[in-house]
Amino acid sequence: MRQTGKRRAARDEPRADLYDEVTRRIIAELERGRFPWVQPWGRTESGTAAAPGLPRNALTGRPYSGINILILWGAVIEQGWPSQSWLTFRQALAAGGSVRKGERGTTVVYADSFTPAAEQERARDAGEDAKAIPFLKRFTLFNIAQCEGLREGLAADPEPLLAREIVPLAEEVIAASGVDFRIGGDKAFYVPAHDFVAVPPQSAFFEPINYYRTALHELTHATGHASRLDRELMNGRGSKDYAREELVAEMGSAFLCAALGIVPTVRHADYLASWLDVLREDKRAIFRAASQASKAADWLLARHAERQSGAGRAAA
Repeated sequence: MRQTGKRRAARDEPRADLYDEVTRRIIAELERGRFPWVQPWGRTESGTAAAPGLPRNALTGRPYSGINILILWGAVIEQGWPSQSWLTFRQALAAGGSVRKGERGTTVVYADSFTPAAEQERARDAGEDAKAIPFLKRFTLFNIAQCEGLREGLAADPEPLLAREIVPLAEEVIAASGVDFRIGGDKAFYVPAHDFVAVPPQSAFFEPINYYRTALHELTHATGHASRLDRELMNGRGSKDYAREELVAEMGSAFLCAALGIVPTVRHADYLASWLDVLREDKRAIFRAASQASKAADWLLARHAERQSGAGRAAA
């Protein structure tokens, strides 16, 4: 039966609300001067804190991505939980435990799409691919700190890297990227037209680890090259598109830092006003930017994994 306009609007409303809800939350954080992708990883009043890392599913080990990273990081910090591991209600039961009575879950999202019958028919008649309409589904997660009775070992986060392991790993990620990476000068930047990254030498940084934070930021820009993930990179400084790309690089480098055990920091806080303008104008902008940031981080980490796998095969 064909749906009326009113029924279609009612069906679509929760989707719009979900974009609005998350975007309003991110805007509120930014207006308070807090950057959701740079969380205060220091210890809470309870004396516990999660180590830097990407949120993951405790049962499958799979990391969450995109906007869900920001949502779950925010929940961990707000509640002071010591873990970055999460389960659905049913997964907690499957793991031999349960969610404690009275605990409230954290709503995250899953991107899906559907293709209306009319569009499928149009595409068939035109000999074209049908255009799917994207939408978001909600589902609820519980931090393992909200659960009890889980089987042994499931409630433990992966061991964080030792401090002496972080720098060599970051160097490996840089080398494995294959990006033309130049060290020198007094500024850090990426040049899309010539596809190279430049960063000052480590001695130019007051804190040596900031060299790697900066390098990962610029490498995130480089993933947007047409030969890689093909994002729009050529708009001039000060434009809305430039601000959007800086937002992608900020979050992408934060996700990379967290994956490598480096505490993320803000690299370009001077773009705050521009980011707020972008998010206020487009409720989907933070979702797109977080998705692109995740893809950039995943691309760089995948290149590193491929290189490590190749080295392992050669050694065998």
